[in-house]
Amino acid sequence: MSKNIQVTTIGGGCFWCTEAVFQKVKGVEKVVSGYAGGNAPGKPTYREICSGLTGHAEVVQITFDANLISFEDILVIFLTTHNPTTLNRQGADVGTQYRSVIFYHNELQQEIALKTIQKVQGYYADKIVTELSPLPIFYEAEDYHQNYYQNNKTQGYCEYVITPKLATLRKLHADKLK
Repeated sequence: MSKNIQVTTIGGGCFWCTEAVFQKVKGVEKVVSGYAGGNAPGKPTYREICSGLTGHAEVVQITFDANLISFEDILVIFLTTHNPTTLNRQGADVGTQYRSVIFYHNELQQEIALKTIQKVQGYYADKIVTELSPLPIFYEAEDYHQNYYQNNKTQGYCEYVITPKLATLRKLHADKLK
């Protein structure tokens, strides 16, 4: 069977968390941490992003085989492994760089994202505030951010923030894991 390769760009707070989640998902071929959605000129740096002044969000760009996992399933996993109801915040990470966002690549992704948000809304008492915007330029993050969890599992942030997200992933989406 031939592959049906697609790409999506999403942000659910810290990109280390989102990257770690999607690296475990069946059908995902590649996850790249990066930045998107800002208005500062040129390629932003992590330090600039952390200032909150560039308008960029920490995001991951996911390459997946739609014959193995649908875009809708990607979004359901995304919306249930971070808190999409907090504006510009994920836990202790606060600022627009940590916003929940789906940067759609085409009109079909936009349509599926709208329907998926409506579908998942029923699982939350608070309103989902995930931003839905067309994909601007995606900038790949510095090398030390790539595969962060895999390379730093015993680091405090990884143990206390990312490991519990992976437990949620296993609990809610075991049938979608590699």
